[in-house]
Amino acid sequence: MDRKELFEAIQQMEVQIGALQEKLGELKRDLTEVIEENSILKIQNDYFRRQLQPESGGEGTDSHEEPAEIVRKIKEKGVPQTLLDIGEGYDNLARLYQEGFHICNVHFGSPRNGEDCLFCLSFLNKK
Repeated sequence: MDRKELFEAIQQMEVQIGALQEKLGELKRDLTEVIEENSILKIQNDYFRRQLQPESGGEGTDSHEEPAEIVRKIKEKGVPQTLLDIGEGYDNLARLYQEGFHICNVHFGSPRNGEDCLFCLSFLNKK
């Protein structure tokens, strides 16, 4: 292989590496969107399960009940208060993350500037 062929082969490899890097960036963005959506759906699912839990005992809940009354009924059924607090905390953290702030312990409260943070996303996925 002469110098010209070698140089052309290196240029071709650079183009291929650039295309692969761009594709990897797209996949990373897609993955973070899927992880974020999954986290939000898990939080919503937990919230709806908590809302349905009082109904599973045979008692129908009136849609006009006060939140304090609903919490009292849940406590009567033996649901620990920590489960209620955790769900609300996750909702608040997910909302903060959606508003563009870090919720991870590394950069908590600082703006994300439109970039996804894997630390924050992994924190949202923890149970």
